[in-house]
Amino acid sequence: MKVLVAGAGIGGLCLAQGLVRAGIDVRVFEREPGADSRYQGFRIGLDGPGLAALRECLPPRLHGLLEAVTGPLAGERRVVDPQLNELRRLGAAADGTAADRHVLRQLLLTGLGDRVEFGRAVVGYDERADGRVEARLADGGSAPGDLLVGADGVGSAVRRQLLPGAEVAAVPGNALLGRTPLTERLATLVPGAGTLVRGSGLSLLIGRMEFRRPPRLAAAELAPDVELPDADSYLRWVAMLPQPLGPEPEAWAAVRDRLLDLIDGWHPDLVELVRQSDTGNSSPLTIRYAKPVPHWGTGPVTLLGDAIHAMPPSAGQGANTAFRDAALLCRSLTTVHRGETQLAAAVEEYELRMLDRGFAAVAAGLDRLTEFTPAR
Repeated sequence: MKVLVAGAGIGGLCLAQGLVRAGIDVRVFEREPGADSRYQGFRIGLDGPGLAALRECLPPRLHGLLEAVTGPLAGERRVVDPQLNELRRLGAAADGTAADRHVLRQLLLTGLGDRVEFGRAVVGYDERADGRVEARLADGGSAPGDLLVGADGVGSAVRRQLLPGAEVAAVPGNALLGRTPLTERLATLVPGAGTLVRGSGLSLLIGRMEFRRPPRLAAAELAPDVELPDADSYLRWVAMLPQPLGPEPEAWAAVRDRLLDLIDGWHPDLVELVRQSDTGNSSPLTIRYAKPVPHWGTGPVTLLGDAIHAMPPSAGQGANTAFRDAALLCRSLTTVHRGETQLAAAVEEYELRMLDRGFAAVAAGLDRLTEFTPAR
């Protein structure tokens, strides 16, 4: 059995790691020219089931390194006003794990080697008469396989062909995604799992990414064959505005300056948080979500993660759900590899469970989005 994966994001790579562990032939095709061609976003929160799914797919020898290069995510979630006066508490978060998306992606590339082909985007596919599938690539090439998995994100080319009627909507308003180096002064902004600043017409959600150990140094000691980036601890923040700022400037510095105007008079630590943001790792953000779709009828093409059930980040379930998709699909395909199940039956079982869980997570994210969205 040969599995083709469109997309080398963390969901597709998690699946690839699990399939390699199971002895299944897998090839991953990624549109980006390289693993470091753009920044990969910021901190993600992993809950118990999501972390368990990730560990299930990741080689056991890398579990210790995973622990070392993640961070704690626990304690109270509080709501404060722009002067940092506490308004209320949202309750303590269950103990979780904070992970940097870029570091995690590099870890997930470990050992995959030439199974991952960068600069080769999947732009479509053809179902063959023998029941197999042929992935069509942007460079004019193609690749045959028994199953094509679209893990190519919210703009998935695989989904567009498989489900041309599927809708992805954008949340009204505007969001800005910022990253600021963690200092002793700014650490006080997030004493627990997260802080929500409620201002007039503007909300600011702040989370901490504090590595247990510097990723590059941890890799050098625990798994010398793994190359992880130099990465310092930081605060991740999202500014939510009810209306767009206007035409997007190309440079983050201009966006930052406009945001600084909006928070003029806020507590000096919050102003400093925005002022010190990393210009290379901050950007405007469009929040999108997928509308539910019925099961489409199983064939040699399926979907995973944001390619099928993109969701707002408000419930913290995007990465968790993608990892659970990957582990579930890997288990299903392993039964096929062992001769215990037919491919179509295994994929259908995966799809039905994935759709139920994935769109339940989308609904939960939309419900919670109102907690963070300022009044229009």
